[in-house]
Order: sequence, then C-alpha cells, then structure tokens
Amino acid sequence: QVQLVERGGGLVQPGGSLRLSCAASGIIFSITAMGWYRQAPGKQRELVADITAAGSTDYAGSVKGRFTISRDNAKNTVYLQMNSLKSEDTAVYYCATRPSNTYWGQGTQVTVSS
Repeated sequence: QVQLVERGGGLVQPGGSLRLSCAASGIIFSITAMGWYRQAPGKQRELVADITAAGSTDYAGSVKGRFTISRDNAKNTVYLQMNSLKSEDTAVYYCATRPSNTYWGQGTQVTVSS
C-alpha cells in the first residue's frame, strides 16, 4: 500500500532552519508530483510548496524565498528546507501526492518559538 512518512520536525528558534523529508513507497515516485502542506491550530490546511515530476516548483507567497522544495527520485523522497523560520510557520506539516492529494503522510510538528 501507499505510505508517505514525514520526518524532521521539531522545536526551533525564530530565524533558525529545519529540513523536512517525506519518504514515499507504493507509488511510482518519479512520475508523481508532490506537495508540502501545513495546518496551524484553528486554521485551514494550506499548500506551502509543490514540485512536479520534472522538478518545477511553486511556493506560497508567505514562504517564497525562505523555503525550498526538492526531490530525490533515487530515494523516493521529497524535502522541504525551511530557513529564516518565523513563529507563524508553527504548524503540522504534511506531504501529499499532487495534484489529486490522494495520499497523505501522518504529519510532523514544527514549532518555532524562543
């Protein structure tokens, strides 16, 4: 069956960095677009970044210039490098297949706080 497993969340101070990873199995990863979403308490889930099978990327305005999405097809893994983190980046981060959002990971908590 399909599994998406996120890793890399944690507690970081404002201005710090974290790198999330999402390992996929059960799908043909190399031809699958992927996305990172986040959901903060009391807010709707939002798309943070996505990457096509060919490697084209797109970002939410709130993270553009700070976050970078990338993929390693040899490892069936998509990454989210998060720099210059702000308190408003605090959320549970999920990876999902795109564009249908059929499959989701379990989420990883990112907390930005001093």
